[in-house]
Amino acid sequence: MGKLATIGKVTIRVFGNDHLPPHFHVKGTDFEALVAIAGDLPTATRKEVLAWATANRDALVAEWNTWNPTIPFA
Repeated sequence: MGKLATIGKVTIRVFGNDHLPPHFHVKGTDFEALVAIAGDLPTATRKEVLAWATANRDALVAEWNTWNPTIPFA
């Protein structure tokens, strides 16, 4: 596991033999997430998209699970 940084109680890592798309892992005391490396958004757009994704997480999970029934996201 390639530990890249620690920001407060948050750790950022890259794992070997991981899956696509290229991403890194962010882990805190009460959360864990993957963040894609590929792609670039203007700062204002990124903030809007992440705010929308946070507010609509249940819909995103449901849509993922509809289209990816063999690898559902809980």
